Amino acid sequence: MEKLDEAIGLRERGEHEAARDILLQLVVDMPMSPEVWYQCAWIHDVMGLEREAAPYYVRALELGIMGEDRQGAFLGLGSTYRTLGMYEESKAVLERAMAEFPAQREYPVFYAMTLYNLQEHSQAMQILLEQLAETSADQGVQTYRKAIAFYADKLDQRWD
Repeated sequence: MEKLDEAIGLRERGEHEAARDILLQLVVDMPMSPEVWYQCAWIHDVMGLEREAAPYYVRALELGIMGEDRQGAFLGLGSTYRTLGMYEESKAVLERAMAEFPAQREYPVFYAMTLYNLQEHSQAMQILLEQLAETSADQGVQTYRKAIAFYADKLDQRWD
């Protein structure tokens, strides 16, 4: 896939229009390649063309993209839906991603952003606090890790 590698190289060098031109042609030439659809989604995302990116992510997933690219397609689609105000769609995609890749920490963070947009603030904060307590290398956070984790789902509780 020499042309695909060329397009990826162009994207990585910031030559987005040229990469996009190649990828749009590759979608026509190789319509059953999930990698081509994923890369086409990615270039649209990089260019700030979220509305155009979404269907390419969807098609890459439908075609069965695998591995790290599948993880990226889920994140790209979920995040793109959120930025387009399609919060329920974002939530569904990110829930699917978390079920399929439970060890990937980025999904709950983006999921929390979507929950915030859906006015589900308590659950969003709980997720973020749990992620912070579990992943931060900061000494201060680690000192209070147990307390942060304990209070994550008790933010509205009072002890008076």
